[in-house]
Amino acid sequence: MADAEARRLNQATLYKYRLLFRHLDKFAESSKLDFLDQLDLDTLGTFRATWTEGPRTSLKKLERLRAFMRFAEKRKWIDGNPAIDLKAPKVPNKPTLPFTREEMISILTALGPYGKSASLRNAQRLKAFVLLLRYSGMRIGDAVQLGVNRLQGNKLLLHTEKTGVHVYCVLPDIVTKALDAAPHSSQNYFFWTGKSTVRSAKGKWQRRLQRLFEFASVVGGHAHRFRDTFAVELLLAGVPLDRVSVLLGHSSIRITERHYAPWTRSRQEQIEADLKAAWKTDPVIATSRAADRWQHRALRRPN
Repeated sequence: MADAEARRLNQATLYKYRLLFRHLDKFAESSKLDFLDQLDLDTLGTFRATWTEGPRTSLKKLERLRAFMRFAEKRKWIDGNPAIDLKAPKVPNKPTLPFTREEMISILTALGPYGKSASLRNAQRLKAFVLLLRYSGMRIGDAVQLGVNRLQGNKLLLHTEKTGVHVYCVLPDIVTKALDAAPHSSQNYFFWTGKSTVRSAKGKWQRRLQRLFEFASVVGGHAHRFRDTFAVELLLAGVPLDRVSVLLGHSSIRITERHYAPWTRSRQEQIEADLKAAWKTDPVIATSRAADRWQHRALRRPN
């Protein structure tokens, strides 16, 4: 199971590196570059200026470029790694937008009209897909590739940490029942035939979700908001941030803090409000206040 997970991740990583090298080859051809050591800081800066992706995607692309140049440096193909000094794009802090509970109910209710417009089988698959995203926190690409063998009862293998320890998510019965009831796309996968590329399968599920959001009248709906909902609801329920970070598969708790800091503050405010409400009805505090009032009145009486 761990080997299959590693192969899946390697395929996704290789695809992204191929895109980078394709772009780099095109740039080298147009710039008449023949050797790797010609990629100095100025030349890489010019190459960086040809990128048209957004800041977040450009940052990931820069990380892959730096990794490749570091690989070349370690093998003595080049004397240094000039990509280190390339300025990283400024990525705006995108606010976390979980679905409200009302929106989640609207999304699940909209599966009825969706099934009438498509088919019952597709509606069953989509229901299982939505519930999986909401209660596992998986990214859409990982959910599409979910293998049947990764679900043992109600325990879902999310990922394997670098230490080799498996991380499981306990799914509610509503999710496991939906997964069992929905027709599987293939013998090995819940939502993927295994024949098409993951990218095309992911696009198909994204289109189905967008259509469902339209039926539900949910504005700005997209798959990652299910992941945000998973994380935020756990935080508000009192699950510590470090455990949420493990479930999300973040490489560092700092990443989790950056994305979900506002919701840890909301949880603290929620706790404070709960405590204030509890203290209002506490009998010891009520008795003490009554005694304080009596003592205050006694001190004000003239002798």
